[in-house]
Amino acid sequence: MAWTIAEEHPLTPDLELLFQRHTADMHADTPPESIHMMDKGALAAPGIRFFVLRDAGEPVAMGAFKRIDAGHAEIKSMHVLHEARGRGLSKAMLEHLVTAAQADGFARLSLETGVQPTFVAARALYARAGFADCPPFEGYGPDPNSVFMTKVLA
Repeated sequence: MAWTIAEEHPLTPDLELLFQRHTADMHADTPPESIHMMDKGALAAPGIRFFVLRDAGEPVAMGAFKRIDAGHAEIKSMHVLHEARGRGLSKAMLEHLVTAAQADGFARLSLETGVQPTFVAARALYARAGFADCPPFEGYGPDPNSVFMTKVLA
């Protein structure tokens, strides 16, 4: 295995391609009012842990979670570069985020994702990992373009 996952600062210069691609994907077929992504500056805020998966030193995936309250966190900005997909990196990043959230003492981890076809694989990944549909949580309201999911952490 040549790849590693580590906590990094989101403003690291060599992460620019990840953020550009993530932003482009989010804007590809989601109406602007339904895009809930955080930009790299927002991901540098307190209460957010940001991780990068590197393959032979090159950043190919990212993911973060944001503290909602003492027992609840939200997954943010999970993205794998198109050319690195199909190798289990999304699953590895998700497992890393879940493990880190558990280690930080969170009892629940939630997320918001899209309903568009571009999000089908992501929704399936989350469901396989034990996330289930839920109502909108802190900071969100009903949105026909959003799916909300949550997982109780053991």
